[in-house]
Amino acid sequence: MSIIHRKPGNAVLLLAGLSLALGACSGGGSESGLAPAESIARATLMGADQAQYGEVIIGEGDGGLIVRIDARGLGPGPRGVHIHETGKCEGPDFKSAGGHWNPTNRQHGFDNPQGAHMGDLLNLVIGDDGFGSAEATIDGASLKEGSNALIDADGAAFIVHAGPDDMKTDPSGESGGRIACGVFELQKFEPTR
Repeated sequence: MSIIHRKPGNAVLLLAGLSLALGACSGGGSESGLAPAESIARATLMGADQAQYGEVIIGEGDGGLIVRIDARGLGPGPRGVHIHETGKCEGPDFKSAGGHWNPTNRQHGFDNPQGAHMGDLLNLVIGDDGFGSAEATIDGASLKEGSNALIDADGAAFIVHAGPDDMKTDPSGESGGRIACGVFELQKFEPTR
């Protein structure tokens, strides 16, 4: 898994960036050099207060998934962020999303010798302006096919936690309460030409 943090743009730039990444990973196939994605999964992050806190978009690339996170309206500092195993976001605590997505039955965290879950991501850093953005890849995972498919019969969700993930404590990295949640929904995506 790799992650890149950057200042967020608007939704159009987020989608354009994902289409470029997907096109580069798939080798192209159209006149513009961008291949349309079979589908993407999108989750709108909502708090228990029903405020919107950004979105997460996941698409398939060569050998895994490409994750784009665009968060806003959160207090500054590092936040644990994870993909969770169940596509339910019932407030106020979002425990309905279950545990971390873990189809390979590992323990939590990149610093844990028996980890990490496929749903583990590095901390998302929120700036003083309330914005944070990141990209990550999840090797060996797929969107909807195979043993490591993200979208299964009960779906999947994305959670933002109140505090930072320590990257080692099983099962959740001691990252605090769940403050925002989004259910992934499959959507067709055609890059802008």
